[in-house]
Amino acid sequence: MTALDGAHVLVVGATGGLGSAICRRLAARGTRLTLTARSGERLADLADELGAAVLGTHAADITFPSAPADAVRAAVAHGPLDGVVDAAGVVAFGAVSDLDDDVLDELLLVNLVAPIRLARAAVDVLPPGGFLVNLSAVVAERPAAGMAAYSATKAGLTGFDAALAHELRRRRLRVVDVRPPHTETGLAGRPIAGEAPRLGPGLEPDVVAERVVRAIEQGETEVPASAFGTPA
Repeated sequence: MTALDGAHVLVVGATGGLGSAICRRLAARGTRLTLTARSGERLADLADELGAAVLGTHAADITFPSAPADAVRAAVAHGPLDGVVDAAGVVAFGAVSDLDDDVLDELLLVNLVAPIRLARAAVDVLPPGGFLVNLSAVVAERPAAGMAAYSATKAGLTGFDAALAHELRRRRLRVVDVRPPHTETGLAGRPIAGEAPRLGPGLEPDVVAERVVRAIEQGETEVPASAFGTPA
């Protein structure tokens, strides 16, 4: 079991539909938060909403090579870290033959490269019993046509999490790989390329956030898509 009351957690992608829901759930558990996202204005709004739970904010574009490590350093400046949650992500739709290099680069940077860089920085500051949560996706288990590159980034992240978990076992650092089904975060309506297919109803972000926080508390190391049930 992991106690979150009084713990200090860095949340990357804090202002997104899922990231903000996770922040609210953590704050309700008494967790102290450092928030990171691209927009300083949106970070300020979220910090105002969460009040005393927020120790600080750090606006950054995590596609820059130094940004993940800078976010960790900014969090540590507010006190020792107990955990990191990476909820940042982008999506693109369309055939591989239409995939633009800039789109591919952004998918890889945000969904795979940045989480690896974040983990590299975090493992050196997290204490025994600390945790690192990465938000992968159901497409890591069931890759989808029209989302091949996106599926590949999420499958890569899940593979990275599995290998990293083995590396960190003796240090008693826990990696939690979370693979939620389609969730109504609004991300599918803001793709960096293409147009979303009919996805059907998705889970509410708060439902997914609660399951993520419960996984942290209960010492789980992965939350597959099947652990979320089906959308209402």
